[in-house]
Amino acid sequence: MAGKKNSDYISAKESRRISRENRKITQKYEKMRNRKNVPKEEYLTQMKDPRNVVEFDNLHTYFFTDVGVVKSVDGVTFDIPQGKTVGVVGESGCGKSVTSLSLMQLVQRPQGQIVEGSIRFNTGTEVYDIAKTPASEMQKLRGNLMSMIFQEPMTSLNPVFRIGAQVDEIIALHNKNMSKEDVKNRTIEMLKMVGIANAEGVYAMYPHELSGGMRQRIMIAIGLACNPKLIIADEPTTALDVTIQAQILDLLRDLKAKINSSIMLITHDLGVVAEMADYVVVMYAGRVIEKGTAREVFKDPRHPYTIGLMNSKPVVGKKVDRLYSIPGKVPNPVDMPNYCYFRDRCEFCTKECDGAYPGEVQITPTHVVSCYRCQEIKREENE
Repeated sequence: MAGKKNSDYISAKESRRISRENRKITQKYEKMRNRKNVPKEEYLTQMKDPRNVVEFDNLHTYFFTDVGVVKSVDGVTFDIPQGKTVGVVGESGCGKSVTSLSLMQLVQRPQGQIVEGSIRFNTGTEVYDIAKTPASEMQKLRGNLMSMIFQEPMTSLNPVFRIGAQVDEIIALHNKNMSKEDVKNRTIEMLKMVGIANAEGVYAMYPHELSGGMRQRIMIAIGLACNPKLIIADEPTTALDVTIQAQILDLLRDLKAKINSSIMLITHDLGVVAEMADYVVVMYAGRVIEKGTAREVFKDPRHPYTIGLMNSKPVVGKKVDRLYSIPGKVPNPVDMPNYCYFRDRCEFCTKECDGAYPGEVQITPTHVVSCYRCQEIKREENE
């Protein structure tokens, strides 16, 4: 329409102003992060519950772009108990991967920064606040006590190095006292552990000589090489066919039991979560909207978004003409509304939904939901 201003349009002048402001902000964070000889008191802390291996506490991770500040993770709080699997679910772009990258300190800097909150990581002897831990200390934790199985095995392995060299590197880095022969033996042992029959042959191969499933097994071997306390599996079965998916999930489950690790399983596949997870965290637009045990979330989903996710998955034995899809779209991450982020897509809106973002409602000691409708139901149940 003539004369109507496009709200999504940003002029070059405005973009330059935003860029200048963002540069000042990111330089301040970078200056703090690049300090030398940071005293331990600044980044060592205490767990709220010593039975947890990780505690995300009001985590905010923002990206300072030329069109504005993208609040990718906007106040995330949840725990990962020791020896348990926590499934983090939600549609693409909801902040699942950025949450895990914040924990590993792998968010792309200087644009990406943890601006608020803390991530407490329990090593067993000390507790680190990852949001404040300097890079030199992170080198000792990353790959050793916490490791990540990345989303895409096709691109995560370096095509110009042999498989053996890539697994050797991580073992040698964190075990300075091991000889080259010991490192190689440990690598071959790890390849056998992840179900690769011809371990010696694969040790000398390049990534392009292996199938997708084999490459994913190599990524798992790299992730588990140092017996970490926490394994972050970011969409570990996305690029694999159903049979290989089942094998990889069985493998992760068996290895978790062997080395008594915790798993943070990031996926949008509810079937994988139902099979693997002890606890489920549902994310939407950078926030946790529902969390609880897998049984609670699957048997009694309370948030309209969680209910929509459950309805959109196919059910064995149930014939439908068309699968359900949640109407509408996610709000613009640069300009998030000050009310419930799901309100404009919700089929269960109440008058209260016009208010500020809803607080948490405790359904059971472990089941928590952020929704006005749930607050209303809770009040009715208590009356």
